[in-house]
This record gives sequence, C-alpha cells and structure tokens, in this order.
Amino acid sequence: MTSTETTLSGTPDEPPAAGDRRRWFALAIVMTAAFMDLVDVTIVNIAIPSIRQDAGASVSQIQWITAGYALAFAAGLITGGRLGDIHGRKRLFLVGIGGFTLASALCGFAANPEMLVASRILQGGMAAMMVPQVLSIVHATFPAHERGKVFGLFGAIVGLGAVSGPLLGALLTEWNLFGLEWRPIFLINLPVGIAGLVLGSRFITESKAPRALKLDLVGVALVVVGLLLLLYPLTRGEELDWPLWGFVAMAGAPLVFAALVAYEKRKGARDGSPLVELSLFKVKSFAAGIAVQTVFGVGLGIFFLVWTLYMQTGLGWSPLRAGLTGVPFSIAVSTAAGLSVQQLVPRFGRKVLQAGALLMALGVLLYLWEAERYGMGISSWQMALPLVVMGVGMGLIVAPLTDAVLSEVPREHAGSASGLINTVQQMGNALGLGLVSVVFFGVIGDDLRPAQVGPAFVDAFQHALGWVAAVMGVIFLLMFALPKRPAQHVEGGEAGAELPVVEEKAPELV
Repeated sequence: MTSTETTLSGTPDEPPAAGDRRRWFALAIVMTAAFMDLVDVTIVNIAIPSIRQDAGASVSQIQWITAGYALAFAAGLITGGRLGDIHGRKRLFLVGIGGFTLASALCGFAANPEMLVASRILQGGMAAMMVPQVLSIVHATFPAHERGKVFGLFGAIVGLGAVSGPLLGALLTEWNLFGLEWRPIFLINLPVGIAGLVLGSRFITESKAPRALKLDLVGVALVVVGLLLLLYPLTRGEELDWPLWGFVAMAGAPLVFAALVAYEKRKGARDGSPLVELSLFKVKSFAAGIAVQTVFGVGLGIFFLVWTLYMQTGLGWSPLRAGLTGVPFSIAVSTAAGLSVQQLVPRFGRKVLQAGALLMALGVLLYLWEAERYGMGISSWQMALPLVVMGVGMGLIVAPLTDAVLSEVPREHAGSASGLINTVQQMGNALGLGLVSVVFFGVIGDDLRPAQVGPAFVDAFQHALGWVAAVMGVIFLLMFALPKRPAQHVEGGEAGAELPVVEEKAPELV
C-alpha cells in the first residue's frame, strides 16, 4: 500500500512514550480496519453467485461488483497516502473508515445491481483513503524497537483474514439472516466501522509528514480513463456482441497511457511530485517486478471469480461448502508466506519465487486434470491437493516479492516504488476480472436450458484454468529479471525491510 510510501516520505511526529497505553488501543483500531477491508472482498467473492441470483445482476455487473472495487482502490492508493501526509493520517483514516462504513450500508441496502456496483466503487475509493494510513499510523505511533512485534501481529491478522473471510461470507449467506439473503455480508461492517470511527477519534495520535509531495490529480485521472477504456469494453463486449466502439475504446487506452507517461515526465521535471516516478523503470529488477505484479494480479483476478462460480453455479454447491473447500488454500498461503520470508529466501533467493510460480502452475494443471476427470461428481477432498499446491506456490511469491522488487531501488524512491507495486497489482486484478468475460463467459453458450448451466460452467472453468496456467508460466519467465538475492544493505535495500505491504492485500484475492 501507499502506507509504506507515507512512512518514508518524511519523518513522522514523535511517537507516544513507551508507557502510553493508548498506542495499543490505536493499534487495535487500525488493525481492525485493515481486517475489515481484507475480509470484505473475500466475503463478496464467496457471495457472488447468490448476488447474481437474488439481485438479477448481469454478467458484466457481476464483474464490476469486484473489478469496480479493485479499480477504485488502485486508482486512489497513492493519492490516499499523500493526502494522509498532507492533512494528517488520523484525519484521513477517520474519513476513510467513515466513508467505507457508509458505502457498506449503501451496498447492503442496494435496490438494484446498478446501485450495488456504484456503492462498491465508492467503497473501494474509501478503502484507498483508509488502508494507506494503517502502517503509517503504526510507524508514527510505535518506536522502532517495538515495530517488529507489531508487524508480527499484523501478519497474524492477515492470516486470520485470509481464512475467516470466505467462511464468514459463506455462513452469512447460508444463514439468510432476517431474509436479507447476501446483504449481511456488507451490513456486518456497520457496527465495526462505527466503533472504529468513535474509538479512533479518541485514541489515535495525529501525525503528518513535514514535507509532503503534492497531489497529481491529472495523473490519477489519466490512469482511471486509460483503465476504463480498456476494462469497460472487455466486461460488456460479450453481452453486446463485441461492438465496434469497444475495439475503438481499447485501441485508445494505449494512447492515454502514452499521454500519462509524457505528462509524468513534465511534472517530474517541473515540481518533482509525479504520480509515477518514471526513473524507477530504469532499474531492471523494479521494471520486471512491476510486470510480475501486474501479470500476477491478472491471474488471480481470473481464477478466484471463476472458481467461485464453478463451485456454486457449476457444481451446485452451497456457499458454506464452497467456503470450507477454500480453507486448505488459505492455510497453505499463510504457512508458506511465513516460511518463505524467514527461512527460504535468505538461503535460496530468487529461486523461491520462481518455485512459487511453478508450484502455482502445477496446482492449476492438477486442478484442470481433476476437473476433467471427475466432472460434475468432483468432491471437496479431491480439490484439496491442487489447492494446497497452489496455496504454497502463492505463499512463496506474495511475501518476499516486494523486497525482491525494491532491493535495487534507491532509498529516496522506496516509498513511491512500494506504492506503485501495490497499485499495479490491484490494476492487474481489475484487468483479470475484466478478462473473465472472455476466458470464462465467452465460452458459455447463450440461452442454456437449466440442465445445461452446470456442465457449461464446469467446461468454462476448465478453459479458464488453461489461461491461468499460461499466466503463471509468463510470471516464471519474468522473474529471471529479478535480482538473484534481494540486497539487504545496499542503497535503497533497507527500505524494503519495513515493507510487509504485499502480504496485506494478497489474501484479499483469495
């Protein structure tokens, strides 16, 4: 997140005294907010089929319920972090958690799919205001000798969110509380958000950066326009029979991104505060890492949406059964992530990340083989092996990737670089969700009879798995451009040591 950017953009205010117990209340509050954000998306993923059936959402609306959140979140990350630097991290955290709570209420009471999509976009934008402040507040609140313990707690929260999100979403959907169907998955945020808002205003200490960078709203606008030109035709193309304007819009996206590069060059020369620090791309390992993060996000965006649709719509499983099926994957991710950072990467370096990519590809191919062999009769325990293999592979990648990418980045640009890493992963996720209409819904026939729906979704899932395996192969090749061993003590290397940020969002995609 750009939370890392904010911690590195300037020296925070003096942290509270070591005996001040208020800082632990502040920690509990910001960690709860981070947990709420993590759980929210996993809850939505597991409830997508129920939303589709109950709300009558179209294929493109289903994609935008997830992709709209990711796009708004990605577009607002760097801006949210810099707003915290300028106006105060506590203030922006409270604005973010208040807006996130309001958007959750709007999602829960959405009268139609269009309102739900709009509310999810607002929710993603508010998360972009809230989440970047979390680690910044920790950095400003705790002295250096206590941060290791705090980041350990943060890792535990990440693991808990990865495991509990799908289960909580499955239970809330299955229970159908008060006849509200899927709506409690959003409404559960209301008491948590209100408590965080009240307690945060009392216990969190305000902090700002003494010299904050200026906002680059034009850069943000160009990024959003470019992504919309690419994503909107992708998500609507299948439904609209691929009209000409869609291809024209997609062809215009590279032109907008070219304009973004030209503008960022001029802005960097003029006031030194561009949205994207283009000089970073001269660092081979960083450029390759950005490519890895983007492609990785694409693969995850495709897999987790079609996986949910496969289990619930294709196989006809209940949300609870689907949620329980994913538990081995979540546990494997959390376990492998801890081992990779603490034991494997220091000994084997880049090979650990490449092994992760190969393991993910192997797990996908195993899943494809089992899906073809067992068809509609496949069981949860038969899925366990490929899911564990995939989970171990993902854990080997997500935890050490940030440090590998940042290891050769000059220290003064470490904050901007870490913010950009997380931004492009979210953008890749949004692009992957957009591609679902091509690699999944694009192979499902129109006007299916009820008896044909299940087998059609199973066949489409197998088709999508082939694409995901190919994506993992591309990631493996891109990783050869990463440094063999992340540098820990060279210029800029130290910056990566405090950056456990990729782990914060990766489980969101589970």
